[in-house]
Amino acid sequence: MRTSMNLLLWTTHVTPEHYPLLRKLKDTGFDGVEIPVFEGDEAHYRALGKELKSLGLACTAVTVCGVENNPISPDPAVRQKALDHIKWALTNVAAMGGEILCGPYHSALGHFSGTGPTADEKKRAVEVLRAAAEYGQQIGVRLAIEYLNRFECYFLTTAADAKALVQAVGHPNFKMMYDTFHAHIEEKDVQKALGGCLSEVIHVHISENDRGTPGTGQVHWKETFQTLRKGGYDGWLTIEAFGRALPALAAATKVWRDLFPHPDEVYTQGLRFVKVMWDQAG
Repeated sequence: MRTSMNLLLWTTHVTPEHYPLLRKLKDTGFDGVEIPVFEGDEAHYRALGKELKSLGLACTAVTVCGVENNPISPDPAVRQKALDHIKWALTNVAAMGGEILCGPYHSALGHFSGTGPTADEKKRAVEVLRAAAEYGQQIGVRLAIEYLNRFECYFLTTAADAKALVQAVGHPNFKMMYDTFHAHIEEKDVQKALGGCLSEVIHVHISENDRGTPGTGQVHWKETFQTLRKGGYDGWLTIEAFGRALPALAAATKVWRDLFPHPDEVYTQGLRFVKVMWDQAG
């Protein structure tokens, strides 16, 4: 097991001004960080990777798709833009030495059709994501698809659905991730949901039910960590939290109030909590 901190708590684009933060996270005891890949070019991420390597930090990355590059769009041109976007993100992850590209890039974030996913949409997703997985395998980056709660997307909203998508794509480089925040909303039985998909899970987000400091809310943490350890999970445990520092991101994540006194609490107390729970689960 390795621990990581998602940098979306501070920024949507990591630049040299954030390098002191990377040092703080390393000194706190994290093994790595999760880098948002929403903009920038290969040279930018290569330089960032050099800084991470100098600090002894490994990394994963996260990206999303929008309406303009929606993998399940009926328009072939839009689906091609989706594949191009995912390949662009994968290229940047490889440039900085990242291991995994996670996120809900199966469909357009925050876009709704008014119904559930259709058979045609599922077929389109499989075609786009299989092609992306093949490209990722060629450059050494794995894909971990993320299911979201029903208020953020309609296409993929449960662990069972994510597992079914992984199996439909049928590519060894395409797996799934599990996020405790989304699971808290959508799953009736955490142990059953997580245990049922753990064979396909290569990444985990540790996120409280209010997106604040892990361990201060209502997520079924004991059951979560016990299921992970019992199932032999040995991947990343990445803390993900959101605050009000970035207005656009706060609006996207529906954060209207302060969920913690200071970001330092999230990653210091959060890391201690993760390590204690992991040890107790063993």
